[in-house]
Amino acid sequence: MKRSELPGRHSLFWKLACLLVAFCLLMIWLSWSWGRYMEERNQFLSDEARGTLTRYAAEAERAWQRGQRDGIDSWLQSMELREAAWAGVIDRNLQSLSSEPLNDQEVQRLTFLRGLDWPIHKQGRPWLRVPFPHDPATGSLVIELPERFLPGKYRVFWRVITNGVIPGLFTLLLCVGLYRLLVVPLNNLREQANAWRADQLNVRLSSGITQRPDELGELARAFDSMAERLQSTVALQQQLLRDLSHELRTPLSRLRVASESEQDLRQLRERIGREVDGMQRLVEDTLQLAWLDTDRTPLPDEAIQIQALWEMLTDNACYESGWPSLQLQCAVPSSCWVRGNLNTLAQALENILRNAIRHSPEGGIVRLDGRRDGDYWHLWLEDQGGGVAEGDLERIFSPFTRLDGSRPGDGGFGLGLSIARNAVQRQGASIWAENSGAGLRLNLRLVADDGVGPTDALASRLAPTVEPGSPQIV
Repeated sequence: MKRSELPGRHSLFWKLACLLVAFCLLMIWLSWSWGRYMEERNQFLSDEARGTLTRYAAEAERAWQRGQRDGIDSWLQSMELREAAWAGVIDRNLQSLSSEPLNDQEVQRLTFLRGLDWPIHKQGRPWLRVPFPHDPATGSLVIELPERFLPGKYRVFWRVITNGVIPGLFTLLLCVGLYRLLVVPLNNLREQANAWRADQLNVRLSSGITQRPDELGELARAFDSMAERLQSTVALQQQLLRDLSHELRTPLSRLRVASESEQDLRQLRERIGREVDGMQRLVEDTLQLAWLDTDRTPLPDEAIQIQALWEMLTDNACYESGWPSLQLQCAVPSSCWVRGNLNTLAQALENILRNAIRHSPEGGIVRLDGRRDGDYWHLWLEDQGGGVAEGDLERIFSPFTRLDGSRPGDGGFGLGLSIARNAVQRQGASIWAENSGAGLRLNLRLVADDGVGPTDALASRLAPTVEPGSPQIV
């Protein structure tokens, strides 16, 4: 059985674990500390009760010192008016210090006397013994605890507060924390999904969610990336449809004019054939560009020798353009092997080569060169077409971009370099343009491969990919 990996350092698991552990520790501390406090409040005399009973003992001591038994009798009569509880004064031998002796029931109660610091557990009103403050050996006050001093008067109320209200409040705080941690980001994701459903593809999540290092942050970044991808794809499709409809108007207009003209049948057929071929190329190239931009299926890669690939492509290019092979030069060494998809890379190089031939003057040189750059091969293809303006070096890769005013040539649809860039990027490579002085230089950065494969097998696979006389893609 495969062991599951531990969550990462920034995983949401640790946040939830810390939150739940902190909640449990807080509840344990609350139960212990608040429980002890409520136990003291419900089982022990309050400070007010202790102070009052101690003051009564001091009064009894002063009464004894002033008038002995008569003083105690007078004081006990005043106590009957102040407290609805039995009170007496005894010596250390448990004998009454008043003029009235203790009866048997009172003597029996004296054997169960409690101190002021003792807990009050039993039901009823216990008898308490409070020694004289200054001379405890002389005597003590014995008093039945007054009703108003009984602890635990609000015991049920505080039990409800302790065992119900307070844990409920802390549980509510835990739910609020979980809501902010989990539900709020999920609500934002739901709102973004609803915005997509309403065709609002420009809606993005807040930075507070996308910058989170946990799984929800990764999900938010994936949502934003998907939204950007959808927005760019939809924009590209709309732009392609607009451009395609614009490009089709001209050949359709020419077809209408040709059909209404008085040309003979042979010339009419030739005109219709050329226009239909052009429209077919336009539609096929546009569909191919749209497919390359939307299809993200990983391509199988293999070792490709650039020199053998160039030979196959130049054979077909010479046949189509009528250029001699001496004008299509290759300075890349035979040790140049790269990793990529053969058909996709061949398609990209074919478009770049045809574009270079189209914009080079008669008798010009198109040259492929390259060098090893670490784990990559840097290849570049140069023509002698005069180059383009610096501000157009990136624009030439946009669909339906034609710079016929700056570079002499026979036109085209402006899709070749767009298809080449998409084809190259699909296999993890990159392509960019720069001026070389005499013409335009197109650069390719491909992953290097140190293995050596059979050139004959490569040639046999390349042969059917480019047929002589196939339509030019530029």
